[in-house]
Amino acid sequence: MAPRYITPASPDGTVRVLQLTDCHLFADESKDLLGVNTSESFKAVVEAVRAQNFDYDFIAFTGDISQDYSATSYQHFANIISVLEKPVFFLPGNHDDGPLMYRIFERLGVQIAKNVITPKWQFVFLNSEVYAVPHGWIQRKQLDYAAFCSRRSPSQHMAILVHHMPLLVNSAWLDTQTMHNLDEFNTYIHRINDVRCVVTGHIHQEFDTVERGIRYIATPSTSIQFTPRSNDFALDLLAPGWRYLAFKPDGSIDTKVYRLNNNTFIPNMDVDGY
Repeated sequence: MAPRYITPASPDGTVRVLQLTDCHLFADESKDLLGVNTSESFKAVVEAVRAQNFDYDFIAFTGDISQDYSATSYQHFANIISVLEKPVFFLPGNHDDGPLMYRIFERLGVQIAKNVITPKWQFVFLNSEVYAVPHGWIQRKQLDYAAFCSRRSPSQHMAILVHHMPLLVNSAWLDTQTMHNLDEFNTYIHRINDVRCVVTGHIHQEFDTVERGIRYIATPSTSIQFTPRSNDFALDLLAPGWRYLAFKPDGSIDTKVYRLNNNTFIPNMDVDGY
């Protein structure tokens, strides 16, 4: 796909990004996921973002847009997020239909480019989806694409965005659903000298750590939240959230997570999976 060039809003060359993830929308907007109406929670997050009036350059949505693989759920997504009036880039999650997304999103106003280039940073969107199963797998051609982007634009720092976290997060049940070839992923990206961070969804919680000089960041869902460091499946009562990231010209990153105030999206705590 052709890269997109986005001019940073700030004069110092910083690129500011809004990360949203894991909204799990249905074709039927009245349906809920474990007690949370995902359409309403996503709308609430989008409205909260708009109310913040925060200056950012584009939106990165890191997978699980849909819960039921339906074209209608993707139409709902495009309609809801359009009110933010910013470019939206995405990647598929394990509840998504990746081929369908790439066929229909461009006409719905969602960008299908996999490489966003700015003066000091580039952003590479990779696909770890294994259709209809929870865990992820990164194909070699995806990693080769990241290396190609590095060779094509060697003067930029690189952020890789992918749905599945390529690290264990110390939740026994969730770590069975990670990227199953995470060792291959991490070994490969360490050979790309300009990779500074990996930004993911999937784990429905805040996560931020550095491994061998690369920063790994995950963000709360706009729907249900998972309890960190839980051996068994467990939902958290924390509110739906989102993240802002500021990618600075020197390769450093500032970031902050926000959540809805006065949370009304309370899940069914009696469930033992989904």
